[in-house]
Amino acid sequence: MALIVQKFGGTSVANTDRIKEVAQLVIKEKKKGNDVVVVVSAMSGVTAQLIDYIGNVSTLMSEEALAEYDSVISSGEQVTSGLLALQLQTLGYKSRSFLGWQAEIRTDNTHSKSRIERINSDIFMECLKGGSIPVVAGFQGISDDNRISTMGRGGSDTSAVAIAAALKADRCDIYTDVSGIFTTDPRICSTARKLRKVGYQEILEMASLGAKVLQIRSVEMAYKHGVEVQVLSSFSDEPGSLLVNDEEIMERRVITAVAHSKDEARITILNVENKPGVVAGLLQPLADSTINLDMIIQNISYDGKRANVTFTLKEPDVDRAMALLKDHTNKHDIKYEDISATTEVVKVSVIGMGMQEHSGVAQKMFQTLADNNINILAITTSEIKISVLIEQEYLELAVRLLHDAYELGKDPRA
Repeated sequence: MALIVQKFGGTSVANTDRIKEVAQLVIKEKKKGNDVVVVVSAMSGVTAQLIDYIGNVSTLMSEEALAEYDSVISSGEQVTSGLLALQLQTLGYKSRSFLGWQAEIRTDNTHSKSRIERINSDIFMECLKGGSIPVVAGFQGISDDNRISTMGRGGSDTSAVAIAAALKADRCDIYTDVSGIFTTDPRICSTARKLRKVGYQEILEMASLGAKVLQIRSVEMAYKHGVEVQVLSSFSDEPGSLLVNDEEIMERRVITAVAHSKDEARITILNVENKPGVVAGLLQPLADSTINLDMIIQNISYDGKRANVTFTLKEPDVDRAMALLKDHTNKHDIKYEDISATTEVVKVSVIGMGMQEHSGVAQKMFQTLADNNINILAITTSEIKISVLIEQEYLELAVRLLHDAYELGKDPRA
């Protein structure tokens, strides 16, 4: 007998008909003789609607307000978990739902972006020993001050992997609306190919660079705790993609995937004084407010006295970042010519462990874009990825061009 954690995303539980289908997938695993713990997201569109409700009554961003924000948006998963448990009971299986606080999923006090600190695995084990199927509301826990907390976008993935790690589960199956992890978004590129196995380091980069299949924190947790993760579709019986240690992949290509991120923004600060500590001071309030920056570029004037500073961040953070920057420069009398922001940009990246051993990868990327009149606005690199910032209108073209340039549509076994 194995212990399997199954996680179902919003599209998998989009409505009551889909919840009935999910119940069949849970029962199918149960009939194999396995114990099953289920983690669910809110039904499609529910969380967005709850956020809209919040926006209609408040725009506050204080810790007190974020705690109430968490209380509201966590209710979507409560509905789904209860409905699925009811459906399993209707079909003759013992089941009960758990909210984050009932499951004692303890987090820190950073509301809307909380991190899991510990899980009381005994609660689930007692439920399983009684022959019942626990259905857990994903994305949520309880903070040290006993407030409901949520884990940010994609947090149900993190919940599932964390529960699998706490229970020492044999596998964590992440069910989505796609049948695995692809070389790029198949909705953009028709030649995208499903990857049978993906290395942890590569999927970490893919997740951080915009691939929506898995949330980055869930991959980090799986890698750290040795959780075997499988990504597969709740809409078909196709084999999925398995996360493995990078050395287990024999069919290694120079580039494994092309990823993209649409929710990017760019902020530029013109003509600030070029002296030690100025840029650090400008960015400090953003760091204090847990706003993550990505590409950072500083251009020095000809005489060395002034500088332009440009950086990218996630689009949802741009308004808050602009307010913090303007407040900080006013308080500290930091002189500048202008601060501007744009959301009309996207990030496109190529990822692959093989680029560590091959030259010319960056040149091919830059030349491919240049040949098609796509201007590069910023560049960042690591050992296994190259990312460029480009204008939003060129996103789909750039993805297809790069996917073709690195021949990712071809089966490496051919």
